[in-house]
Amino acid sequence: MRKYTSLIAPLIQAYVSYQTASDRINESWECRLFQFDKHCKTNYPQATELTQEIVDTWCLQRGTEKNNSCRGRIGPIIGLVRYLRKRGLTEATEPIPPRNERNTHIPHAITEAELADFFRACDEMPDLPRTKAHLPRTLTIPVFFRLLYSSGIRTYEARMLRHEDVDLVHGVLNIRFSKGTAQHFVVLHDSMLELMRRYDAAIRRYHPSRIYFFPNRDGSHHRRTWMHDNFRRLWDKYNRTHAVAYDLRHNYAIENINGWTGDGFGFDAKLLCLSKSMGHCNVEGTKYYYSLVPGMADIMQAQSDGETVIPEVAYGESV
Repeated sequence: MRKYTSLIAPLIQAYVSYQTASDRINESWECRLFQFDKHCKTNYPQATELTQEIVDTWCLQRGTEKNNSCRGRIGPIIGLVRYLRKRGLTEATEPIPPRNERNTHIPHAITEAELADFFRACDEMPDLPRTKAHLPRTLTIPVFFRLLYSSGIRTYEARMLRHEDVDLVHGVLNIRFSKGTAQHFVVLHDSMLELMRRYDAAIRRYHPSRIYFFPNRDGSHHRRTWMHDNFRRLWDKYNRTHAVAYDLRHNYAIENINGWTGDGFGFDAKLLCLSKSMGHCNVEGTKYYYSLVPGMADIMQAQSDGETVIPEVAYGESV
């Protein structure tokens, strides 16, 4: 739990408590609010209420900042302003964020050989030294990355996954920490379910009363740096191409869509199921992947009587 130290800290903490009770808080928002608290303490040490000047000086787009970076930085503060205004605790108005920029990241098209090499590296992790800090890592990493590969969930959804939200009887994940308000459910493949069951029994020896399904050494959830560093190290062990952990989600979508070629009338129903499973707010967000599948755009064009099937997708739905 971060400790806020400015004179408006009670207001920030009240907002954090509200978001936590609503299960809508995440580490990125907490980090931004903590930075904002430092901004208040450094530049407005005597301020006991949230003023328009405080909001404006923080939310002003910086010269080195792109639109989406600015939106990510000021988003939690906009939420804070809305929360306080509804309760009559500030007269400040929320700023207008810069426009959304389209995501230009092109995911790596992962090959079967690269996947095999990556998971071989995951499984080759040594189980020495046999310490409480190291052994859970060798248990967690092969399961964590296989879950990303087999389910298509977002990386932070896996990191924030709670033990109580994993149904190991029926094989269903309750993804409550998702983008926006898109809480959704994911059904596990039978082989992944069995792997999750074995992992649960093994990790229980180190964290018998854990909150998160994949706990770190302190019992909390893993940070982004843990995931990125481990993925980079294991991917680079045998592969010479560049990829990131999020590419496993893109691979999941592409493999599913490729598997529908020639299925005819069942396409729409499968697309809807894929959209729901991946946590998209609507099917339009899932159509983004058409452009990533070799040949799929031409196939869809032929099956749609000439209508456009590769839409412009808002940034928030492109991942």
